[in-house]
Amino acid sequence: MTTPFPFTQGQVLTAAQMNAITTLPINDQTASYVAVVGDVGKRIVMNVASANTVTINNSVFSVGDAVFISSKGAGATTLVAGAGVTINTAGSLVIAQHGGGTLVATSASVFTFFPSGGIGYGVATGGTSSSITVSSVNYTLLTFSSTGTLTVTKAGLFDFECYAGAGGGQGTFATNRGGAGGGGSNRVQGTVYLSANQTITIGGGGAGGATAVVGSRGALSSVGSLVSAVGGGGGGVAETVLVLTTQRDGGCGGGGSPSTSAAFTTAGLSIGVNGNDGGAGASSTSSGAGGGGAGGIAAVGSAGSGTTGGAGGAGYDISAFITGAAALRGAGGGGGGTIGGAAGSTGAGAGGTGNAVGAAATANTGSGGGGGGSGGNAGGNGGSGICYIRFKV
Repeated sequence: MTTPFPFTQGQVLTAAQMNAITTLPINDQTASYVAVVGDVGKRIVMNVASANTVTINNSVFSVGDAVFISSKGAGATTLVAGAGVTINTAGSLVIAQHGGGTLVATSASVFTFFPSGGIGYGVATGGTSSSITVSSVNYTLLTFSSTGTLTVTKAGLFDFECYAGAGGGQGTFATNRGGAGGGGSNRVQGTVYLSANQTITIGGGGAGGATAVVGSRGALSSVGSLVSAVGGGGGGVAETVLVLTTQRDGGCGGGGSPSTSAAFTTAGLSIGVNGNDGGAGASSTSSGAGGGGAGGIAAVGSAGSGTTGGAGGAGYDISAFITGAAALRGAGGGGGGTIGGAAGSTGAGAGGTGNAVGAAATANTGSGGGGGGSGGNAGGNGGSGICYIRFKV
């Protein structure tokens, strides 16, 4: 039965009317609607197949008035503030089908909308779009392999997984000792609420060093100004340019150079929120000595030993985020030497062997370049970063 709202002074309610007090009256609408004072204490149900609006005008409602608004039809319902009206919310003013929430007046012109069930996922476009299913949940996945714009068409929650550019491998060290591998990138992952467009920045991989030149650190990747991933450390350090020692540190540390001096064999450190240190260079000044392998997100780099370059640390498996298939990111590059160090996992550069350059990493893997092999060879370039954004559908 219809609840007897509004009550009047002296009104006597029947038992049936008293029992029905908790049942909100329904104001069913089949087209865009302008709320009226009679909607206080009611449920406005929008049963519209296409996009529609509920407009809230100034001086219609009083402090404390509450209206429940829901969307029954396939068309999304948008709450629209009339002239002089402000509607605040921690979620979205767009109500999807079967969604709803309570609108409360804090003054005649200011309202707060409380979405039911908390804040849901938003909708956006940008990058390369695909449909995926992870743990029986359907998502739209947006993949950014280069810098671009995430265009938010509906405010809400978005999951992100981003990798920075990786470090470049070191060129053959002094007296033809092998070069060190470049570090894998940093990884940032989480869920963020977005209500405005964001620039997705994809960091480039660091350049591999020429003969006796250290590798460069990879560049940052970021989601607007909200989150950023640190680039992988460059491989090695030049004995005559100590100021470049810090290039070894990064999302994952670059490998150390072969030397009898601890200042040069020491590998780079991980300075991001995750990642691993690189491996030390071989403690040797002999021709062909092995450079250290760089750190990867899933494992430390291996130390160079004798004439063998250290293997790069393994990358991180992101299959739980993007798909059910194995996908590795952020591996460390291998150290060079007479015998090259293996890449940590798919995408990273292996260290050069003998008279061979260090291998470049695959683009958009966030994995490091290999160190140059003994005999005057350059290091490989680090791989550029990548960023994944997903939302439920």
